[in-house]
Amino acid sequence: MPTELVTDPLPELTTAYPLSEEDVVAYRTNGHVRLTQVATAAEAAAYRDPVAAAVERLSTETRPLADRDSYGMAFLQVMNLWRHDAAVERFVKAMRFADVAARLLGVPRVRLYHDQALFKEPGGGYTPWHQDAMYWPLDGSRCLTMWMPLVDITPAHGGLAFASRSQVDGPLSDIGISDASEEHFDRLLEERGLAIDEPVAMRAGDASFHSGWTVHKALGNTADRMREVMTVIWFADGLPVLEPANASQANDLASWLPGLAPGDLAASAADPVIPAIVPS
Repeated sequence: MPTELVTDPLPELTTAYPLSEEDVVAYRTNGHVRLTQVATAAEAAAYRDPVAAAVERLSTETRPLADRDSYGMAFLQVMNLWRHDAAVERFVKAMRFADVAARLLGVPRVRLYHDQALFKEPGGGYTPWHQDAMYWPLDGSRCLTMWMPLVDITPAHGGLAFASRSQVDGPLSDIGISDASEEHFDRLLEERGLAIDEPVAMRAGDASFHSGWTVHKALGNTADRMREVMTVIWFADGLPVLEPANASQANDLASWLPGLAPGDLAASAADPVIPAIVPS
């Protein structure tokens, strides 16, 4: 757990975001939704430095891009920064973000699963098509991910694309993120005639939210600066732990739901409930 104190004032992120009914319908229909200024540009800027500093401090990737496989070229990935940095913890546990997640899921409250910084270097490769919940021993339809750039980005920086309505059938593959998953989903999405919601330009603090079973990918970074993105994953409070369906889910069970077994309530100390925003 983080031990250092946060001495500089940081935005509280405790006020509610004006989520519309149209936003909720879009998320539940398509499996994803993009929202503007979930954090203001100033709020995102305030948290950018501590997130970037934590990534630099905690990343273990030292290989040049040319020496990595497709997964390694896709991004610099650092998980659970909130357990190492008090400033990042405030961002990850922000009531505003969790409140949006709970309202999109239609539940009273959510639990934090984990966070991931996904920094895509200039020249970094594409992130192949995949479903996040393939890695999680939880009901993926009751989980969702927020993907928030901390800097302004265009599609050329490595924007996110979604296969709309791909979440309705649950798991569509047990292939991890790889060239093989890209080939599998390219073929499957074409067979099913699913529409692709292409990447868009996003301001720092804009965010997308997508379901655990929504098929998505990111473009490579052909721009000249880092794509700095922070993600947070939540699940509906009250979910049971599922029997792992693959080795990745068994690893996640040990890593992110420590001490729990299939059938247990997903409520470890590593997955805290985020308090709901009380309407004023």
